[in-house]
Amino acid sequence: MEAYIVEALRTAGGRRNGRLRDWHPSDLAGRVIDAVVDGSGIDPAAVEDVVMGCVSQAGEQSFHIGRNAVLASRLPQSVPAVTIDRQCGSSQQAIQFAAQAVMSGTQDVVLAAGVESMTRVPMGLPTSLAARAGIGVGPWSDRVKQRFGVDGFSQFVGAEMIAEKYGHSREALDRFALSSHEKAVAATRAGAFEREIVPIEVAGADGASELHIADEGIRYDATLESIGAVKLVQEGGRISAANASQICDGASAVLVVNERALKAHGLTPLARIHNLTVTAGDPVIMLEEPIPATRRALERAGMSIADIDLYEVNEAFAPVPLAWLEAIGADPDRLNVNGGAISLGHPLGASGTKLMATLVHALRARGKRYGLQTMCEGGGIANVTIVEAL
Repeated sequence: MEAYIVEALRTAGGRRNGRLRDWHPSDLAGRVIDAVVDGSGIDPAAVEDVVMGCVSQAGEQSFHIGRNAVLASRLPQSVPAVTIDRQCGSSQQAIQFAAQAVMSGTQDVVLAAGVESMTRVPMGLPTSLAARAGIGVGPWSDRVKQRFGVDGFSQFVGAEMIAEKYGHSREALDRFALSSHEKAVAATRAGAFEREIVPIEVAGADGASELHIADEGIRYDATLESIGAVKLVQEGGRISAANASQICDGASAVLVVNERALKAHGLTPLARIHNLTVTAGDPVIMLEEPIPATRRALERAGMSIADIDLYEVNEAFAPVPLAWLEAIGADPDRLNVNGGAISLGHPLGASGTKLMATLVHALRARGKRYGLQTMCEGGGIANVTIVEAL
């Protein structure tokens, strides 16, 4: 059987301590789940499972955020859920698990989703809580560290290694960051995100209720000079907060069904899932894995990069999509056409379904056919999903 996407939505990104700061992550995810179900027109009781991506599963995101999001939504309490962590690719993997379920026929309707409140549950909180409690020595055992000859694994180190390997200067990274903001500004002003964004009620500056409908992290006044003035993460390096993804609060969801469900519920598909790939490689450089993962996905799909009309390559750090473009021989004009995580934010566990919402709607708005999404992930893993807009 085939897997189809019948709805894909996200919140507009919220900056740290920004407009989404008062939303409990369960409630935020529940709000998007409701919007996806409403948008598809399906009976909420027809949803057979919810697969929820979330990275920092501590505090308000602990004790099974997927189930709690279902309980915060209008879905019946009979709808089960599971919470998964594949680092930044958590909700992209949620899509792939959902697709595998409906393609196998074991389930017909699965909702893939993700959430991350990086304001209320700061990045790295699970590790810091354990350290404060004096529990354990951290996520990597001595055996793992000895195997790879390191004291630990760092995405910041990996990003610097990629920049060095591919010869990216600080200026080249900053120029890419500027282009991300410029594309996001243009997309927002053109209304390109309106179809995919779920309005969220927030308190305005005067305390009155208003709707959060625009990504908060976009810098409309960004210049190469202002980006270049941001302090480097490490002395002598090339990575700064300005050419890396923004800390972000957000939630997103995608409803995945098979053809049996399309007929039974009278659903209209937005896209067909064409390929599911996940690979793993070097955990030290870590963030380069989207390159071999993309090669494998294209080979298994019997496609070339020239067949792909649009690509969403997560802008965790500017060197990642830049290296991917060079290694794959891809067209820069097809990459992250509405901006990426540098301008729009990277709500960790929510980014996979967030990027899919953007990709599907961008393909349909432009009358294009094939889209490819890939994400670098902690531990040297990468997901690739190829979709066909319908």
